Amino acid sequence: QVQVVESGGGLVQAGGSLRLSCTASGLTFDDCAMGWFRQAPGKEREGVSCINWSGDKKYYEDSVKARFTISRDNAKNTLYLQMNSLKPEDTAMYYCAADRRDYCSGSWSTSKTFGDYWGQGTQVTVSS
Repeated sequence: QVQVVESGGGLVQAGGSLRLSCTASGLTFDDCAMGWFRQAPGKEREGVSCINWSGDKKYYEDSVKARFTISRDNAKNTLYLQMNSLKPEDTAMYYCAADRRDYCSGSWSTSKTFGDYWGQGTQVTVSS
C-alpha cells in the first residue's frame, strides 16, 4: 500500500522560513517524479514545484521562484521543500504528490494531470 506523508508545516511570521518534508512508501520512489501543491481556502489546488526522478530537473510556479527550493533524497524516499522569505499569500495546505512518470510533464502544475498518489497535507500559515 502506498503512503505519502507530509510534515514540517506550521505558523511562521512573514519573512521567515519553513522546511517541508514528504516521505513516500510502498512505491519505487526513484521511479517517480514528485511535486508540491498547495490549496488556500476558496481557491483551487495549484502546483508549487516539481522535480524529476533524479533531481536534476526542477520547476517552480512563478510566485515562488527564488524563494522556494525543491529537493529529494532517493536513499531516504524523501522529498523536501525549503521555503524562505515567506509571505502571507503563501498560507495554504501543502500537499505532496508522487507521479509514476519519472519526469515533470508540461502540465505538471495541474493537479488533475499530475500525481498518482497524494498525501493528506500539512498546513502552512504565514502571519503578517
